[in-house]
Amino acid sequence: MDLLSLHQRLYERTDGRVGHRLIGVPSLLLRTTGRRTGGIRTSALVYARDGGDYVLVPSNGGADRPPGWLFNIEAKPDVEIQVGRTRSAATARVVSAGDAGYPRLWKLVNDRNHGRYDGYQAKTSRKIPLVVVTPS
Repeated sequence: MDLLSLHQRLYERTDGRVGHRLIGVPSLLLRTTGRRTGGIRTSALVYARDGGDYVLVPSNGGADRPPGWLFNIEAKPDVEIQVGRTRSAATARVVSAGDAGYPRLWKLVNDRNHGRYDGYQAKTSRKIPLVVVTPS
């Protein structure tokens, strides 16, 4: 089991008592509905705050294919987030590289993650989008 999987398991099993800042950056649990199965899928993700919103990056470590949770959001934008022990219903929207707010949001979340997203972007030819999650 890799470090990220272990982190997510701890976050889930402790119901958020452990995990929010375990990897040195703030992270949340994103729960999406599987576009094919209809089952709940959970992902631990680094986030940045933008006012009341949460900004997420579907980088998949710089892989050429985005993570599955992005496809789930595109199919059904109603999600749940858990930040620490607090759960909230929310709506997610994809922000593409051509959108006006993209550069500001990219800098915000990339700075929060110590520049790692720039490194992931350099590894792939796909332009990594952003996901803005707004709690209900």
